[in-house]
Amino acid sequence: MKILLSIKPEYVEKIFSGEKKFEYRKSIFINKDIKNIVVYSTMPVGKIVGEFTIEEILHNSPEIIWSETKEFSGVKKEFYNSYFEGRSSAFAIKISNPVLYKKPIDPKKKYKSFVAPQSFKYLN
Repeated sequence: MKILLSIKPEYVEKIFSGEKKFEYRKSIFINKDIKNIVVYSTMPVGKIVGEFTIEEILHNSPEIIWSETKEFSGVKKEFYNSYFEGRSSAFAIKISNPVLYKKPIDPKKKYKSFVAPQSFKYLN
């Protein structure tokens, strides 16, 4: 099983260039069978652009997660701190084998009722 994640274009670029090796989340999917993540690049791109394998999911306090992942975070510490402000726990999905599709998929053309997920969406 796969999930679809909405990710901002600036971070999508960093994922597929290899600069960003961790995707941060405030909450995470509960299905342990998820091995792959399909990437939806949010507007203005608005397309499904690739996918990657989940190497592991780290879960700890935001401070510990940052200390373990900052080298390949792809974000500035100020953004990270703002994102997790007031939170006692943080998740970091370790990215491996990113594959950028040769031709991005426009989900609105393929699926008439497509709505970009706020966080994630399970795929069959």
